[in-house]
Amino acid sequence: MTASKPARWKARDIPDQHGRTAVITGANTGIGFETAKALALRGASVVLAVRDVDKGKHAVEALALAAPAARVRVQRLDLGSLASIRAAAGELRDSCARIDLLINNAGVMYTPYRTTVDGHELQFGTNHLGHFALTGLLLDLLPASPAARVVTVGSAGHRMGGPIDLDDLGWHRRPYDRTAAYGHSKLANLMFTYELQRRLPASGPLAVAAHPGGANTGGSRNALSHSSPLTRAAFAAIRPLLLQSPGMGALPVLRAATDPDVRGGEYYGPRGFQQSKGHPKAVRSSPRSYDVSLQRRLWSLSEELTGVAFRL
Repeated sequence: MTASKPARWKARDIPDQHGRTAVITGANTGIGFETAKALALRGASVVLAVRDVDKGKHAVEALALAAPAARVRVQRLDLGSLASIRAAAGELRDSCARIDLLINNAGVMYTPYRTTVDGHELQFGTNHLGHFALTGLLLDLLPASPAARVVTVGSAGHRMGGPIDLDDLGWHRRPYDRTAAYGHSKLANLMFTYELQRRLPASGPLAVAAHPGGANTGGSRNALSHSSPLTRAAFAAIRPLLLQSPGMGALPVLRAATDPDVRGGEYYGPRGFQQSKGHPKAVRSSPRSYDVSLQRRLWSLSEELTGVAFRL
C-alpha cells in the first residue's frame, strides 16, 4: 500500500492547507466543527457558514483556543431560505477571491413535518435544495483543479425510506414519514454529487460525497429525541457499539476534501462494520443512488425549485 493511501487514514494525513479557503456549512458544532478545526490546524482559512451567528462566534472562540493561528470567520447562512442563500453567496463572492473547498455539511434530521421559508418540505429543502443552490451560486469560485472540491455530506440513512417520489417531494399525497423524508434528502445529496461530477470539466474541481457513520453529535441526539421512549432506551443500550466521536466522524469528510488520490464521484465512509465506525475509505452507496436518469430528473427539478442554474 502506498503512503498516500494508509489503511488507517487520520487527520495527520491531511496535506498542508496554507493558502486555501474552505467554506463549511453548519460548522459551529459536531462534524462541521471538527472538520473546520482539522483544516484550520493545517493552515486553511475557514469560513463557518451557519444559521445562528452567535453560535458561530462561540465556535470561532473555541477554534482559536485549539488553533491560535487559525484564520476563521463566520458567515450567516440559513439553508432553509433561498433569499438567505443568495445573500450569503453574494457576501462570500465579495470576500473570497476563490474557494478551494466547499463542504456541504449542515442538515436537519427526523424533524416533524415543517416547511422551509420557500414552502419546501424542511428536510429535503434544507439538506438538498439549500446546498444545491449554494453550490450553484459559488461553483465558479472554485479553481479548475482536482485539489478543489465540493464535498457533500450524506448519510448511511440514504438507504431508508424506499423509493424517492420526485412527483411528491412535498408529501402532499401521502402521510408524512420523517424517517423516509430524511433518507430521501440524503439520497438526493448523493445523486446531486454524482450528477455534478459528470457535468464538471475534466480539469476539476471534483464533486465528492462522504458520510460520518454513527457519530455521537448534538444533531444525532436531537434526532433521537423525536423517537419513542422504547427506541431511545434501546439505542442507549447499543450506543457504544454504533457511535464514534465527532472527530472520527469527520475523517471521511476530511479525506474526501483533501486526499490527493481522491477521484471525482467517490463516496467515503468508515471502514468498520456496517460503515458505522472506523477510519475512512471509499465505499459504495445504494444502487438507486447511481440511477443516472433519476439523477438527471432530480437535477432539473432542483433547478426549477431553487431558480439556480449552474454555470458549467
